[in-house]
Amino acid sequence: MFRRLRRVVSPFAVLRQLRQIRRSVPQPTFQSLVVTLVNTGLDYGNSALIGLPVYLTRRLQSVLNAAAWLIFNLCRSDRVSDALISLHWLRVPERIRSKVAILVYKDLHGCAPSYLGPFTYVADLPSRRGLRFSCSDCFVQPPVHRSTVSSRAFSVAGPRVWNYLPPKVTSAPSLTTFRTRLKTFLIIIIIIISVY
Repeated sequence: MFRRLRRVVSPFAVLRQLRQIRRSVPQPTFQSLVVTLVNTGLDYGNSALIGLPVYLTRRLQSVLNAAAWLIFNLCRSDRVSDALISLHWLRVPERIRSKVAILVYKDLHGCAPSYLGPFTYVADLPSRRGLRFSCSDCFVQPPVHRSTVSSRAFSVAGPRVWNYLPPKVTSAPSLTTFRTRLKTFLIIIIIIISVY
């Protein structure tokens, strides 16, 4: 995992090269170059980064912040959260959560590999008939014995991320609708966090 993070932090070299051509290309073209060369590297396989320590998440976030600073030509003292929101970019923890939620959605609808599921609904447990969660879309979270390693497993992290989502997001009829609602929900959370 740490070798992968070293490769991900290397987009700083790409950003330095992009800074040299910034004035030569139009703004939309420059933005698509940054997204293509930097953000795709950040998004590649990031669902495996669930439960990453905060100091490593900050490293990845610094790459995303530098890309936003470069696109808008901001100073280091300017707030980057407004730039991220205007670009409709999620922060790194939300990107990871969205990837995990999309994998859970695909698993529920039979589009994911079979080794990712199945999950158990709370309503399917025999002792839960009279509880208020008996008619919800919540999953059972397996017990975790070692919080550092086993809480990062997809069988634990998937239900945790899914249970965090509101019913409006989880009841989406298609994958594109689910992605749209999920990103809207996560951006609203980012806006609320940045205000306080």
